[in-house]
Amino acid sequence: MQLHLPEPSADALAASRALQARIADDIRNSGGWIPFARFMELALYAPGLGYYSGGAAKLGKDGDFTTAPEITPLFGAALAQVCAALMAQTTPRLLEFGAGTGKLARDILTELIGAGVEVETYTIVELSGELRARQQELLAGFPQVRWIDRLPEAFSGVVVGNEVLDAMPVNLVVKTSEGWHERGVRVEEHGFAFEDRPADPTLITQVPDAADLPAGYLTEVHPTAIGFMRSLSAMLAAGYEADGRGGAALLIDYGFPAHEYYLAQRAQGTLMCHYRHHAHPDPFYHVGLQDITAHVDFSVMARAAVDSGLELLGYTSQAAFLLDAGIGELLLRTAPDDPMRYLPQANALQKLVSPAEMGELFKVLAVGIDAALPERFARADRSHRL
Repeated sequence: MQLHLPEPSADALAASRALQARIADDIRNSGGWIPFARFMELALYAPGLGYYSGGAAKLGKDGDFTTAPEITPLFGAALAQVCAALMAQTTPRLLEFGAGTGKLARDILTELIGAGVEVETYTIVELSGELRARQQELLAGFPQVRWIDRLPEAFSGVVVGNEVLDAMPVNLVVKTSEGWHERGVRVEEHGFAFEDRPADPTLITQVPDAADLPAGYLTEVHPTAIGFMRSLSAMLAAGYEADGRGGAALLIDYGFPAHEYYLAQRAQGTLMCHYRHHAHPDPFYHVGLQDITAHVDFSVMARAAVDSGLELLGYTSQAAFLLDAGIGELLLRTAPDDPMRYLPQANALQKLVSPAEMGELFKVLAVGIDAALPERFARADRSHRL
């Protein structure tokens, strides 16, 4: 595939080539083939070289993509309303997994502190050294914030994960005339190439009605994200057992319930790469310099949490969630008769809630133990569609 995208710097190219050599060694040491999930893991998280563990800017106008907290502080302020309601039932502690530039943490804390809501600790689990450094600079004025590099064994309070699940490695499976195969990666003369091998049947159990899908159908399965949901569930259950206080997790990402994920129109899957605000489908392009993501199967995420002992608290679109959280009222803190300040915020809110933008593609999954969303969130709940 010939892509015409902005050229990286010489240093960035050198880092990409070093990572490609590292992945090629891993493939050779694994007998000439690795699952795509392993390739994606190394491309994103290989120490010092992967996309999230290297030094390149990821977010904002100088990065590769933009997330909701980068668009407007209204997103964090709205999320803070829900966090406050959940912390009142659990503990005054927050934990954010993968905090990006730190803007979401800043906006949530600013809103909560301004409303007089106690925040005992705000813990950030961050795997990227570059992003952690940016967070520490931005959040220097918030003594509640601390950083760790893995989920704690036990936690009670509120967990926030914005665009976390989509960045977890996925396995690729394809239906052939001989049955389901797993798509992996091999080394060839000029880089990497796909190669299919018979799939472990346990991978296919994640695909509903797999026998009815046509030959040539390619999709992702999500064992890594399922493992994360189980770990998250175990952490909240351990927190409840330790101190008798509940916990909840709010997971915001783009994706679908299973019955919408595996449609004919997605017969080539949802895998996508992001480089300098350009989206394209080639995961072998400048490895380590671009993000690689896949849409989330929210049905399997919810099932993993429930099977691990949590309750499904709610599932809805980002638009409905933010509107029920009061984002419209938060906008009106800026006077409409001050167009220089009001219009940019109104336009940003429109991007977050419009069905043509992020409002419908992004969903919110809430799970927890001994906690509940405020009643107003029930009117737009879609849990029955999971």
